Amino acid sequence: MADPILYLTELVGLTVHDLRGRRIGRVKDAALVPLIDPSRVDRFLVGGGWAWLTVRFDQVQSITLRGIHLRDEQLTPHHNDAYMLRAVRDLLDQQIIDAQGRKVVRVTDLTFEVRAANGHEELRVTEVDVGLRSIFRRLCQGVLPIAWIRRMQRFIPPHSIPWEFCNIVEPDPQRRLRLNITNDLLEKMHPADLADIVEELSPEEREAIFSSIDSEVAADALSEVDPEIQTKILESLEPEKAADIIEEMAPDEAADVLGELEEQTTEEIFEEMESEPKAEVRELLEFEEDTAGGMMNTEYVALHANATVADAFVALKGNEDLVDAVNTLFLVDEEEKLAGAVPLGRLFIASESTPLKELAADPMIHAPLDERQYHIVELFDKYNLATLPVVDDEGRLHGVITADDVISVLRER
Repeated sequence: MADPILYLTELVGLTVHDLRGRRIGRVKDAALVPLIDPSRVDRFLVGGGWAWLTVRFDQVQSITLRGIHLRDEQLTPHHNDAYMLRAVRDLLDQQIIDAQGRKVVRVTDLTFEVRAANGHEELRVTEVDVGLRSIFRRLCQGVLPIAWIRRMQRFIPPHSIPWEFCNIVEPDPQRRLRLNITNDLLEKMHPADLADIVEELSPEEREAIFSSIDSEVAADALSEVDPEIQTKILESLEPEKAADIIEEMAPDEAADVLGELEEQTTEEIFEEMESEPKAEVRELLEFEEDTAGGMMNTEYVALHANATVADAFVALKGNEDLVDAVNTLFLVDEEEKLAGAVPLGRLFIASESTPLKELAADPMIHAPLDERQYHIVELFDKYNLATLPVVDDEGRLHGVITADDVISVLRER
């Protein structure tokens, strides 16, 4: 064919001809088998008489806008196959995730490329069409000649997504496995972008995503999701998977989420959690939400009051998972009482032998566990804080409130 491009709207309804040119039927659907090849049309489903027939890709001699001509007539009746991804049934008018554009879109057409392969021609999906051009094609299909439609659509800007950047949402875990649907593209997204996508999906689709993605990725994304949706997601998951996600979250964020769940659901999740993260989260749940204890995070880096800059670098290397969030190191004495706070940047202008207490900020601002939320916000504003340590009545360090925590409070207002 002169133009190697064929659209699904044009493919459906094409006549299929045998070796003598006789009509067998019309194409009703086209199916991929992703486990074998992620983009090649593996089967054409042809309606003829009372039954549908299956045409394998290697039985096709040629594909043109005038029809499909076969080179092998040994056709078999069509039977549902769990390993098939059908273009019309499973993709057309369905929501998919555009991983490149980081959004949920609705499929209005598919673009195929006709390729020569080992003495026959085959179709490969190249793009998913989601714009006005594809809507125009569908509205005009069967009303105007294909040549006219193609000529007129040139005046409409195309809007499509490369097939390799499409992530299909499949709620059924067994079918997702059979179709070889992975979440690699989603797991590479920024958590905030993934959260935006999740919020656009149905409850079943959200559950499918969080059940199948990496727990650390799920935790980062869940932290960015609207609180009301957070609880619905956790309630929909098996307790074991929910526990895996909660364990990957910062303790304060985990406590906030679990605090919104039914007590029975929270306990079911706790039963599946490791003892250390469970103890941290339980401790935070004891504090009122609008107090310093309810706002604080128990993940921080603390050193003895006599530690040096060299000790600080060793401590940071031992807490690599916290490095991105740490901007202050805390000093404590033998009784775990707060003795100082050292801004991280000061480490780089001192020698390794310098005592950290010489680099400590002055004055040292801190807050008691029962300090109210509104006063915490005032402290951050007044002193331009990035981090605020939280202590008990004895002065022992219990946790840290960061600027991110304060921003979250202000957003909720």
